[in-house]
Amino acid sequence: MKKEVTLGVIVGNRGFFPSHLCESGRETVLKVLAEEGIKVVALGPQDTEYGSVESLSDAHKCAELFRAHRDEIDGVLVTLPNFGDERGVANTLRFADLGVPVLVQAFPDDPAKMDLQWRRDSFCGKMSLCNNLRQYGIPFSLTALHTVDPESESFRADLRRFAAVCRVARGMRRARFGMLGARPVAFNTVRFSEKLFERAGITVETLDLSEAYGRIARLADDDARVTAKRDAIKAYASVAKIPPAALTKIARLGVVMDEWIAANEYDATAIQCWTSLQEFFGVVPCTLMSMLSEGLMPSACETDIAGTAAMYAMALASGRPSALVDWNNNYGDDPDKGVVFHCSNYPKSVFVDDIQVIDYQDIIAGTVGMDNTWGTLQGRVKAAPFTYLRISTDDLNGKIVAYVGEGEFTTDPISTFGGHGVVRVPNFQKLLAYICDNGYEHHVAVNQTLVADAVYEALTKYLGWDVYYHKG
Repeated sequence: MKKEVTLGVIVGNRGFFPSHLCESGRETVLKVLAEEGIKVVALGPQDTEYGSVESLSDAHKCAELFRAHRDEIDGVLVTLPNFGDERGVANTLRFADLGVPVLVQAFPDDPAKMDLQWRRDSFCGKMSLCNNLRQYGIPFSLTALHTVDPESESFRADLRRFAAVCRVARGMRRARFGMLGARPVAFNTVRFSEKLFERAGITVETLDLSEAYGRIARLADDDARVTAKRDAIKAYASVAKIPPAALTKIARLGVVMDEWIAANEYDATAIQCWTSLQEFFGVVPCTLMSMLSEGLMPSACETDIAGTAAMYAMALASGRPSALVDWNNNYGDDPDKGVVFHCSNYPKSVFVDDIQVIDYQDIIAGTVGMDNTWGTLQGRVKAAPFTYLRISTDDLNGKIVAYVGEGEFTTDPISTFGGHGVVRVPNFQKLLAYICDNGYEHHVAVNQTLVADAVYEALTKYLGWDVYYHKG
């Protein structure tokens, strides 16, 4: 479920232009925001003329209101029913110092109403405002159209995209990730910098597997928490294949993970596999991770915290579960298609309907034995458009980097094991070359929605990360 967004609203005004348009404009914008499920913090007519901002005094009043609601406001919408006073708006944002995304919207003029009583000149005023925001060093977002009717579908689409930008920017700046276990020795590719993430507002905390094993050992098979978790797993996916003893082991691990996550207020996790859990406990954690991701608390395998960050960013943007996959195989000789794969821990909603089955992990079973690898989810990913995102820490240059783009899962035939799907990405070979040239990981997060624009804007404009947007 998408997090509700709260916007501070600034209604720009300029005395030479018809101020009465601020009254009707404010009412229209607030109505549309309510219809879109967006909460509002804004001046009222009792505070300033028509609840608008023009003077220095107005700016102080509006900034004071915004500061009082700092913990609630996810972003700011600046609406210009007339030309607007660029200094009043810019000063409000400077004085409030919220550090949140800002969307600038300007009302369109009606060619039949171009006299002094009705002419808005918002078209021009928007340029002046953006010029001032640039001078003030305040980043901002724009609507798709330079001027746009707030009641139009175009503006509603702008609002939805901006709400996604706000969720990503706010969520990533205060994210808390838990890492269970050490990085598997064979996976140098998932190394990352905790310090770079911490500087960006992302906290990473660890729990050694030995501590998890100790906590599991204290749980009896008939503990009420274990029974409840076992029932939740049965309700989540088919357990017809899995031995009862293995199911109970998974449930005990699940109780420990759930309590660890809750106690530390983690938003997402990354878990060690390959092969400590299999050798020394006797199951894989994939089903538990799938359940977390399905509940919009992403969980990445192989302690890939940077992969977790990408999963979380897209879940924030879309309100839909993310999965972590491998860019794994070519698909015949089609240069724009490939096969993605994992063991898997995919959230169940990405699968073709009704084929999610808890099974054993075919690859690890060859090393530790089938009976030690129960817990994966098998199935094909359903055909759908998707966004992909990879976040990485460029430790050599001291910055966080990423690439993002969109593609589609197809219905092309494929017969294999684990969680798998065929994808088509425009100009895929260019993307693959970029990944290799820049040393990115083989893991990528995917989300079956189209949110690349919002993710890109949030990560670049408001978090300051270096992001490549692949558009084919």
